[in-house]
Amino acid sequence: MSFFQQVYTLVRTVPAGFVTTYGALAKALHTQDARRVGHALHANPDADITPCHRVVFSDGRLAPGYAFGGPNEQLRKLQMEGVQFLSDGRVDVSVCLFPLP
Repeated sequence: MSFFQQVYTLVRTVPAGFVTTYGALAKALHTQDARRVGHALHANPDADITPCHRVVFSDGRLAPGYAFGGPNEQLRKLQMEGVQFLSDGRVDVSVCLFPLP
């Protein structure tokens, strides 16, 4: 399985209402290259199957280059799923971070 496919498979385990981070995905895939994880997600062929909107930066910031409609669309999708946000607009990762295997 390619690295990109491994990223997609892992992202699919994150349930609605939760998020993970680029760094957590990289760590779970035994790499330190969180940017490569980002490249994989940007190339995601189907956002309906692989919910890449559930991936945020480690401090809870949304991706400014979210490939499926920009950061406002990522925000909208996360809000619809009930993800909790801090007053400064970041995801509250202390509450919503999904533990990866």
